[in-house]
Amino acid sequence: MKVYDTVTDALNDLRQRGYTKDFNLLFDCIQCTGEDTRIQPSDFDITETYRFEGDTDPGDEDIVYALETKDGRKGVLMHGYGTYAEDISEDMVRKLGRK
Repeated sequence: MKVYDTVTDALNDLRQRGYTKDFNLLFDCIQCTGEDTRIQPSDFDITETYRFEGDTDPGDEDIVYALETKDGRKGVLMHGYGTYAEDISEDMVRKLGRK
């Protein structure tokens, strides 16, 4: 797996490698930006994961997921973790590997 210094580096490289969709995290699913379709945890796979920790601000802690849906869409999902992470369903916690 590659190592990136910044979230921007990770996003740029993933986009160059075909992960062009932007996914948003909802409580119990993800949604592709600009589309009305909700994608359940069983309908996508996480292919790569990159964790970034802020040097001084816990609000800068992010995880970048490269994922692919069962119907072939490839994209990225950014998700904050730690104190400021949003509430998600148990299925999404298991899928994303959050503790």
